[in-house]
Amino acid sequence: MEKPADHPVVATGKLGVLLVNLGTPDAAEPAAVKRYLKQFLSDRRVVEIPALLWQPILRGVILNTRPKKSAHAYAQVWGEGGSPLAAITAAQAAALQDRLGDAAVVRHAMRYGNPAMAGALDALLAAGCERILVAPLYPQYSAATTASALDALAGWISKQRRLPALRTLPPYYDDPLYIGALHRDLAEQLGALAFTPDLLLLSFHGMPERTLHLGDPYHCHCRKTARLLGDAFAASHPDLRIATSFQSRFGRAKWLEPATDAVLREAAASGTKRIAVAAPGFSADCLETLEELAIRERSAFLAGGGEQLAVLTCLNTGGPGMAMIEALVRRELAGWL
Repeated sequence: MEKPADHPVVATGKLGVLLVNLGTPDAAEPAAVKRYLKQFLSDRRVVEIPALLWQPILRGVILNTRPKKSAHAYAQVWGEGGSPLAAITAAQAAALQDRLGDAAVVRHAMRYGNPAMAGALDALLAAGCERILVAPLYPQYSAATTASALDALAGWISKQRRLPALRTLPPYYDDPLYIGALHRDLAEQLGALAFTPDLLLLSFHGMPERTLHLGDPYHCHCRKTARLLGDAFAASHPDLRIATSFQSRFGRAKWLEPATDAVLREAAASGTKRIAVAAPGFSADCLETLEELAIRERSAFLAGGGEQLAVLTCLNTGGPGMAMIEALVRRELAGWL
């Protein structure tokens, strides 16, 4: 049977890869931050308080007070390409596209904000991608990050008539590719410092402690990453002391401990004068690394008696990080590629 003359052209036969990160406001302005926070903090995966209790607090208090403060923080790290997280994630997608060549079509998306996951998936489908790997760039699994990204994927699936075959990248917190990339990258950065640190602090994003007791494996994943990375440094830097902490507490609930700010404060008071801080749970530098750690926590450490604090960059688009992403993606595309 011949195809009708007016039949639309439908692209087919391609593979797609979607890199996903958390998200960012469109501008370092209160209105844009408010839109972003409303979407982010309305996600039941992120805030597990019943909506009838939480939404009045969110809409009546938080969205009327926090956006201005957060916009000021974003303004301190905003660049020509916008938010560092958005710019770096876009650059990671472009670098991966170069590495994969014509083997796959690569796009990036944010769970909250733009580019949205649904639009990016639509674009991959329109480009003829009949098989798509969705790759959340969260090494450690958390319901508030990985599961939320998969929720957004499920929402897109529920509205599609024509669906591609789909795969998702699993957490890679203990993958030798990830540990090796972190060790090589951080060791190189440590070697370039103008001082020898007394302590390497591995700071992961915090989560309410109740998530651990509810079965979220995030805390265990962070601890295993830290242990494996510590083992690697024990061989290459035997005199380097390593500690683990959790940053970015929010609200009054008890969060995972020890807290990064408390560790730095106690270190300064006890005579630890030179510290390097790394944030291995972040795949790209963002507000939490560039403003919270590199500006606020550094200032507090120096004011408390510390002498030198260096915040090491995330893997970003460096050679070790991109080689890791490429290897993970190629492995998950096995049988398709």
